[in-house]
Amino acid sequence: MASKYPTFDRGRLNILPLAERDHDMTIDDVLALGDAPLPFEHPDLPNLATAIRAARDRDAAVILLMGAHVIKRGCSRYVIDLIRRGCLSAIATNGAGPIHDYELARIGASTESVARYIKDGQFGLWTETAELNDIVSAGNAAGLGFGEAVGKAVCESDFPHKDVSIFAAAYEASVPATVHIGVGYDIIHEHPNFDAAAAAAASYRDFLILADVLDRLDGGVLLCCGTAVMGPEVYLKALSMARNAAASDGREIRKFTSAVFDIVPLSGDLTTEAAKDAPEYYYRPYKTVLVRTVADGGTSYYIRGDHQATLPALHAMVAAAD
Repeated sequence: MASKYPTFDRGRLNILPLAERDHDMTIDDVLALGDAPLPFEHPDLPNLATAIRAARDRDAAVILLMGAHVIKRGCSRYVIDLIRRGCLSAIATNGAGPIHDYELARIGASTESVARYIKDGQFGLWTETAELNDIVSAGNAAGLGFGEAVGKAVCESDFPHKDVSIFAAAYEASVPATVHIGVGYDIIHEHPNFDAAAAAAASYRDFLILADVLDRLDGGVLLCCGTAVMGPEVYLKALSMARNAAASDGREIRKFTSAVFDIVPLSGDLTTEAAKDAPEYYYRPYKTVLVRTVADGGTSYYIRGDHQATLPALHAMVAAAD
């Protein structure tokens, strides 16, 4: 039985090429390895770097939950280098991650002014960005996950800046880069070629891929960088699945290190859950990543600062031992 409500006709949309968009970020904003525009020190960074190297050496998982702001702050080359050093077992991001990654690789620019383009309804309606929909649909038909399809497409392309693509680097290194979408969250969902069923199926495949990597988290490291909702929520469910299956095998996933990288001011004992009447209680990285999931044998750290400061600093410590 069809819905009794009308739906928006996407054929009415006026979609423009990216060449007509003003960009808030260009390839010149992507940091080169060694660039540290915001010098940073934190007493827990050496311990975290040691945990990452130890996890790599014992073949335990090191997982990066990443908001798209990591890309927008120019940190792509740092993530790529950690992939190539064998220091990351998986990267999980939201639906905005592949959009910024793809645009940067394709045209060397990304990020539009929401305030400017929402005024006349042009926000998100750019021709080349919608190519992601066809890439994901074709990838899903071939049995690929969302992130794998994007990485493969960029890796095999002639895009002028594909060297800054995290997804291409991950695909090349056979490191899962997973994408966890909410239908209606991302600009590519506005377009007529968006296939919600294909995108959801590909993203769910990514969820199962991430859960499989989490099966190796004991003795490993979980990094949550600039993702306040997607990262902690997807991680929570996938970890529960991994722990459930591990218990059936007589194993536990308890002893690992987790860290949150963000700019939210937190105070007090960050290993203890905040009271329900405190605003911090509703900040998911705090209660999920720093407290609840490591309560039975893990260690957690909160690294507060701009990604342009914190990620280069962590990378430097990890790379120094190599």
